[in-house]
Amino acid sequence: MGKQNHNLLTAIDVGSAKTCALVAEITDSGLRYCGHGCVESRGFRKGIIVDLDRAVSSIQKAVQEAEDSCGAPVERALAGVAGSHIRGLNSQGGIVLGSRPREVTREDIRQAVERARAIALPADRQVLHLLPQEFILDDQAGVHEPAGMMAAKLEVKVHVVTAAATATQNVVTALNRAGIHVDDTIFEALACADSVLRTDERELGVCVADIGAGSTDIVVFHEGAVTHTGVVPVGGDHFTNDVAVGLRTPLADAEKIKRLFGSAVVTRIPEANEIEVTSVGDRPSRLMSQRLLGEILEPRARELCELLRDHLRQAGVLELCAAGTVLTGGGARLPHLTEIAESVLRKPSRVACPSPISKLPASLAEPEFATAIGMVLYGYRARLAHGPHGSDGLGAKLKALFARRGA
Repeated sequence: MGKQNHNLLTAIDVGSAKTCALVAEITDSGLRYCGHGCVESRGFRKGIIVDLDRAVSSIQKAVQEAEDSCGAPVERALAGVAGSHIRGLNSQGGIVLGSRPREVTREDIRQAVERARAIALPADRQVLHLLPQEFILDDQAGVHEPAGMMAAKLEVKVHVVTAAATATQNVVTALNRAGIHVDDTIFEALACADSVLRTDERELGVCVADIGAGSTDIVVFHEGAVTHTGVVPVGGDHFTNDVAVGLRTPLADAEKIKRLFGSAVVTRIPEANEIEVTSVGDRPSRLMSQRLLGEILEPRARELCELLRDHLRQAGVLELCAAGTVLTGGGARLPHLTEIAESVLRKPSRVACPSPISKLPASLAEPEFATAIGMVLYGYRARLAHGPHGSDGLGAKLKALFARRGA
């Protein structure tokens, strides 16, 4: 237990399939992996807690593994939020600085953002993130950092990520009951973007699709800023359920078969290949054509990509994604899924693994851990922006956002 707690950052990704706690240490040279714990999730469905006690138990087990791995107690953490309740919208607001131009201050920026934030939300929703897109000084648009510049009027365009208040609070409550104080809640697709995107992709325009077990979380960047967030209600569990029904095999075996032999494109599977399929009950296992598995998975893969395309088109951002789509999350590991994505969306597509941090085990450099790694990167940049002692309030959050834009 020799490590100093204030130098540790912990991220807890509570998903429908797995609960992962990742601990990293802040050093003079950046972030360094310290330990992690990963267990099967209980009490979650489609990213939402449906059984609090079982969810708390999963979190406790993951945290215990992380503590044993890093040799330090985990008392505080960043919590990931995802699921079909996430909504994003764009807003604009501003203030008049005076009849004559003067220097823009941080307080002016804060007030302009507060005006943009003043939108009517239903009582059951809360703001999860407030993401600046651009500032407008008088009639000059496209300003990223207005502090110190001269203007008579300051306006700001922001993207607001909202979540169902009860779903978010249930995640916080579960962590609190597991003995963890929640420092902040983060939309998981936004965290993924921190760990998988390249700067040129953010500038050209790109869609990150984080394919989790219960849903696919979406964030779209254009000209370096978030322009859209949303969720498609199809995830890896839907593929597994299709396999279980189509091959008449238990869910656990369907998941294994999908991972070992699955393909999103039937014609990529040799015609002669056969696989052993466990039967339901005590009936003997059977040999079946591997192409039958592909015939089950390909329609679901195409449906997912069509839903993604239609979602982006309806939001008016499909044509902004010049750099295409970046697929991540455990569901992105289905072989040849990018071929379907490129065919349906008519955009380039790639499967992304998270950017490694120092000492990170190779087993974690996989798409399903992009969220947890992205969350510690998010927390690290926020910590740098806040200063060594931290800071609260909108001003500190804005500094963190500015820091990430320049990353």
